[in-house]
Amino acid sequence: MADDNALRSSELSQRFTHIGHSDQGGRPDAMQVQHWRNHVYVGHLFSSGFSVIDVSSLRAPKTVRFVPAPENTWNIHLQAADDLLLVIHAKDLWKQFDDEQNYYRGSVGSRVQDGQQNWSAGVAIYDISRPAEPKQISFLPIEGVGVHRLWYIGGRYAYASVLPKGFSDYILMVIDLKDPTNPLWTGSFWLNGMNGNIGEVPSWDAEVWRYALHHAIVFGDTAYASWRDGGLALIDVKDRANPGLIVHRNWSPPFGGGTHTALPLPGRELLLVVDEATADDLEDGLKHIWLFDIREPSNPISISTMPTPTEIDYGKKGRHFGPHNLHENRPGSFVSETIIFATYQNAGLRAFDISDPFAPKQVGAFVPAPPIRLVDPRPGGRPVIQTADVYVRSDGVAIITDYNGGLDIVAFNG
Repeated sequence: MADDNALRSSELSQRFTHIGHSDQGGRPDAMQVQHWRNHVYVGHLFSSGFSVIDVSSLRAPKTVRFVPAPENTWNIHLQAADDLLLVIHAKDLWKQFDDEQNYYRGSVGSRVQDGQQNWSAGVAIYDISRPAEPKQISFLPIEGVGVHRLWYIGGRYAYASVLPKGFSDYILMVIDLKDPTNPLWTGSFWLNGMNGNIGEVPSWDAEVWRYALHHAIVFGDTAYASWRDGGLALIDVKDRANPGLIVHRNWSPPFGGGTHTALPLPGRELLLVVDEATADDLEDGLKHIWLFDIREPSNPISISTMPTPTEIDYGKKGRHFGPHNLHENRPGSFVSETIIFATYQNAGLRAFDISDPFAPKQVGAFVPAPPIRLVDPRPGGRPVIQTADVYVRSDGVAIITDYNGGLDIVAFNG
């Protein structure tokens, strides 16, 4: 499978060195990225499937496989650990919402669950002991829209954001992988008001605000869960079959919502929380990466935010400006509680030093050049970078993805 590996120029490079590039075998649209044994797995946002890329040569990554999704199905998110690859299956919601803002505005469940299910919903599990040749060994189905995102770092349990039939939007569900060839759903958790199956009614305006679990990162027996316009929840998952709420906090309004990622820094009793920029031209307001003090888990307190990139007026550059995701400190990757990596969409990749949690500072930036071609089919598409996800290897090599621009490999020199 041929790759265009021409090393693109960059608009900004501070303490990062550009090493390699891939257009992912002619499918440059990319969402989540995972690294496993010198291979990268990328979920595609528009190309309906996922790709496997050999990065044994960082300067010449080679796409070795594309696995197509079933018809009308998203495979945008995936997780790799313990020689297993977990891939989400959900309704392709860009076919439901041609206007991106309709996807983010209000509860999804009530708008897409009517009628016959003509998509695949659940989690596909692959054996990747031969990383270039994923072999599907099981499928865990769900009735409803499907699964959005997963957290799996190995072991018995995985954690999924799932939109089952009868719920207003995505909730937390636990997967038991004791036998990966026969995975099972076990416990679940939702915010009060989300379960229409038992007559719950949202206390928020469900036509305006979208309370939906993006995903949860689990450390120990606590799930740190991001609920888009519903803010942050810490959930006790010691009993995986019966998760329970520790605390729920929401700052939307007055802030613009879109809470995407909550990353614990357990050694320092801190928590990073990302609000995703979900609209063009700052129409949903300036979004932030918040730093919380969680010494008392039942009372998380925001103490600072990461500095906003200001080299140019990114709000006028076009498309989304603001945070999207963090490098999530996965075991075996670059794990730090002082150096933090974040993607900022049209402002590329950022590195922050939070040694002083009350005064975070930027210590690195990499902004790729504009994409060579536009593959985003949604209205308003423009050839502007939208850096989406980042995985940083233990040697400081960062792999970043873009909706249009493919995959870039950079080395952090900090």
